[in-house]
Amino acid sequence: MTTAARYAEFAAREAHGVSPTYERLSLAVSRDDEVLALLGTLPPIKRQPNLLFGVVRFLGGAVEDPAAFHDYTVANWPAIEAEMRTRATQTNEAGRCAVLLPVLAALPQPLALLEVGASAGLCLYPDRYAYRYGEHVVGSGEPVLECAAIGVAPPPGVPDVVWRAGLDLNPLDVSDSADLAWLDALIWPEHAHRRARLRAAAAVAAAEPPLLVRGDLVDDLPALAAQAPAGATLVVFHTSVMYQVPAPRREAFTEVVRGLPGHWIANESPDVLPYDALPYDALPEPPGGAPHVLVLDGTPLAWTRSHGQAIIWFA
Repeated sequence: MTTAARYAEFAAREAHGVSPTYERLSLAVSRDDEVLALLGTLPPIKRQPNLLFGVVRFLGGAVEDPAAFHDYTVANWPAIEAEMRTRATQTNEAGRCAVLLPVLAALPQPLALLEVGASAGLCLYPDRYAYRYGEHVVGSGEPVLECAAIGVAPPPGVPDVVWRAGLDLNPLDVSDSADLAWLDALIWPEHAHRRARLRAAAAVAAAEPPLLVRGDLVDDLPALAAQAPAGATLVVFHTSVMYQVPAPRREAFTEVVRGLPGHWIANESPDVLPYDALPYDALPEPPGGAPHVLVLDGTPLAWTRSHGQAIIWFA
């Protein structure tokens, strides 16, 4: 796929109905030969819209007006390029815990959680947040995560987590102002509720920092998993991570994680972790971004929205 097509697809599949600003901007970039030429100097994995837009926002550039975005990007390309080469899209959306919760709560307790691609580890606290599934509230505390649940009953309570660890090529620290600013820049412009959620979740993580390890999802996963305490159910999970991992490494990761004790939860796009016979007739309608598939130990369970806004259980 060309870079232009990638931005046009992002506008149609990801931003449409979710972020008018990014939908408009993505379409503009898809037709902007000068910006596309600059992006062409980067490795393909570094040309993604979320990374470009997040870096521009992080550096103080405007994203609301495509013309102003063009001028800023061209004028400040050396600084933008440097950030794009060293940073990665590490959206740490605590709201994703809302679609993980029904699975986590049903597993043998207590749990030892190990997140792959953990960023700052905000999804390692499903037991500390509160949830609202329609009229049904689960748990207590802040933030309160809203999720539309179809075809699945909300769990009666939150899981019992006795160990939490994350693996990431570049772990972020919510107590570091620059790291927190980067997480903020990755939130889409109109999503004030997600910014408030980030601050609340960051306060939870700062009060009890998780074990975050810098490492590779294939080479370093077994050693970290071996640190999980005896008597706890190991749960390796990841959400919206595998699109950044080359296909051969995804295959290698699948082999490694299947060989570990415990359970494996994946919440990823069906484009990057494909499964046979998914019920596309139950696919949620836009708006809401491209759907993900929630999978337990290789068995698809539900469609989800990428930021945890909804879960649609397979019949």
